[in-house]
Amino acid sequence: MNKNFFLLLSVLASLAAGCTMAPKYTRPAAPVPTAWPAGPAYAEATTTNGSVTPDLRWQNFFTDPALRQLIGTALTNNRDLRIAALNVERARAFYGIARAELLPTIDATGSGSKQRLPADLSNEGSRQTVERYDANLGVASWEIDFFGRIRSLKDRALQEYLATEQARRSAQILLVSSVAQAYLALAADQENLTLAETTLKSQQAAYDLVSRRFQLGLVPELEVFRAQTPLDVARRDVATYTQLVAKDENALELLLGSPVPRDLLPKTLNGFTPPTEISAGVSSDVLLRRPDVVQAEALLKAANADIGAARAAFFPRISLTAALGTASSDLSGLFKSGSGAWSYAPQIVMPIFDARTWSAAKAAKVQREIAVAQYERAIQSAFREVADALAVGGTVDQQVSAQRSLVNGLSETYRLSNSRFERGIDSYLGVLDAQRSLFAAQQVLVLLRLEQLTSQVRLYAVLGGGWQSEPASTPLAKLGPASASTDP
Repeated sequence: MNKNFFLLLSVLASLAAGCTMAPKYTRPAAPVPTAWPAGPAYAEATTTNGSVTPDLRWQNFFTDPALRQLIGTALTNNRDLRIAALNVERARAFYGIARAELLPTIDATGSGSKQRLPADLSNEGSRQTVERYDANLGVASWEIDFFGRIRSLKDRALQEYLATEQARRSAQILLVSSVAQAYLALAADQENLTLAETTLKSQQAAYDLVSRRFQLGLVPELEVFRAQTPLDVARRDVATYTQLVAKDENALELLLGSPVPRDLLPKTLNGFTPPTEISAGVSSDVLLRRPDVVQAEALLKAANADIGAARAAFFPRISLTAALGTASSDLSGLFKSGSGAWSYAPQIVMPIFDARTWSAAKAAKVQREIAVAQYERAIQSAFREVADALAVGGTVDQQVSAQRSLVNGLSETYRLSNSRFERGIDSYLGVLDAQRSLFAAQQVLVLLRLEQLTSQVRLYAVLGGGWQSEPASTPLAKLGPASASTDP
């Protein structure tokens, strides 16, 4: 009997590993062009020079030593990334639970009972005291997965786990790029603060000069008020950029999850080492490697596996309860020869009428269509983000060059206007107009240089770079093949 019992369990376990009823998976066609946009805005950005982004680690992309150190700190301490990693571990545990449902649960049980029967209930017509002791090794209500219901649920859990892992990678890309952008924004505001402080000093000197001339009767009082206007504006700008610098530091500390060392704070954009030149390649197929797109496809496969589980609900569910052990009326005879006992109770449930199964099957198919639309939307959003980044990269260099030329011309205008005022040739109004135009142009130049650097960071992020240095929580080879699929 023992041999037959274990043989039966082995045969049933083999049958439980059958195929699922999930439809065959076919990846939907990407609803975007195969090549990146072309035109005047993309002339410089679509060249094939530089490293291809998804194959470039963030340590190699960012060459500034201080920024690399800050990114490393953020990857260690950032709470959002820590939550994302914990979500991966939780999804992995859920997958382990779903996979374990395929295997029988074997329990060892021991029980004992003692009962007194009155004479009118006893078969012998006299009072009896009945004792029973059992020790068993058994399987309780193990569902044998003939039609793949449990396997489909297991595949769904696997795809949800993989989607969560991709979400962690997306969170890491976002964190790396956010730290870089916050660092650059801080550098730009520091430069604007330095510019505002320099302007304040020059305006204070000009105001003092005009005040002395007014006291000597060389200029009218109107010139004093004209000189006071840019002085007050400069004071306001210093306060404004001091506030922005403080906010930038707070934002950077939040991303890092710890205080920022003062020696790692940037001073100006000029001191920043530009990142490595990168290329988007020539094909938009690189988007299929973006973690958020891979996540959307994993969720599509999970929705597809739900169809298999919904289809299996129309077929019989077979379960087995079995036990093998010993039984005796005396505790001392529980393990003596001849006390062996066994039992098995297979059960089959055939659905005849259950309207819920039809609704569940329809809901699963609709959910798959939703997942297809979400997958296609993820690709379209990714294509738009890359196209926007390429458009900025193809034009921002020209903007910076033109703005530099404008700043140089306005600097000369301001120098000559100030010289003519000091020699008494012109009024202070010309100096005021020249200084106002120069300061505004210098601010725009700082913003354009910031956009120039952040556009490179943005392109690197939207192409899916930045996570390759972090290994996945669990190698896919250890998880087994994913069988969730979708039919046309």
